[in-house]
Amino acid sequence: MPGDTAVSRSLDVVAFGEAMMMLVAARPGPLESVDLFHKRTAGAETNVAIGLARLGLRVGWASRLGQDTVGRYLLESIGAEGVDCSRVVCVAGESTGMLFKGKVTDGSDPFVEYHRQGSAASRMTVADVDESWLLSARHLHATGVFAAVSATTHELTKHTMSLMRAAGRTVSFDPNLRPSLWASPESMRAGINGLAALADWVLPGLAEGRLLTGLESPQDIARFYLDQGAKLVAVKLGDAGAYFDDGRQHGTVPAVPVAQVVDTVGAGDGFAVGVVSGLLEGCSLERAVARGTWIGARAVQVMGDTEGLPTRDILDAAGF
Repeated sequence: MPGDTAVSRSLDVVAFGEAMMMLVAARPGPLESVDLFHKRTAGAETNVAIGLARLGLRVGWASRLGQDTVGRYLLESIGAEGVDCSRVVCVAGESTGMLFKGKVTDGSDPFVEYHRQGSAASRMTVADVDESWLLSARHLHATGVFAAVSATTHELTKHTMSLMRAAGRTVSFDPNLRPSLWASPESMRAGINGLAALADWVLPGLAEGRLLTGLESPQDIARFYLDQGAKLVAVKLGDAGAYFDDGRQHGTVPAVPVAQVVDTVGAGDGFAVGVVSGLLEGCSLERAVARGTWIGARAVQVMGDTEGLPTRDILDAAGF
């Protein structure tokens, strides 16, 4: 592991996950007919890490990359956002994941084609966790994406969440379902709900919550995770806003109107940036969720996953 740094001794948030290079089609149509793509970073955990760093939080991200051009691009781009990448290991002979994303003009979910099987990140194990670095932070953000990449990343996710919870730190968890990465719907439900039981703050979407719990209403979905041990739950409701419940107070925050939806990918990560940053800064749950809906609305109005994530100055100017 790289040597300790002043930054890594005093982190606000850490995340473990797989970053990928994303090639976004410059025009609509089948990907095979597109000849121009825009290069971007992608990855649920790194999207959140970048968003939190832009707001001035001290953020660390741990992963494995290949010693290839894709890995070098990701490491440089994410580090340039102010994220501590000192626990990212570049491995010779291993590959870095990438994906192609189509362009849509009707607000629908774009087509995404992944090339990540056998990636360096998928080979991460519990042995790759620098526990002193992890426990130097006051919060861990985890998602169901990295847990689904391989059996060893699932174990790593459980291990880091358990360590932080046992140490009295807070843990947020976004289910962020990727059904194609799981062996079956049943294994996905069991795996994701098992991880949610290790989190303090659970952030499902309504459709995700229905699939994971078998319940219909956001109120019942929130109660399901509160009964599992969560301290608060915020359920994303799309254009209906978000529902929140911490066992003492509950309510609904309205959605932020959007003139045109450009790309829905990354909206949930933007929501997580708002909620996590707000709660870590001592905002009320309602205000933190309102910040999350505002950042999520910004995320759907841009082409890439991170262009809509605001800086602190933009956030303050908007009153969030």
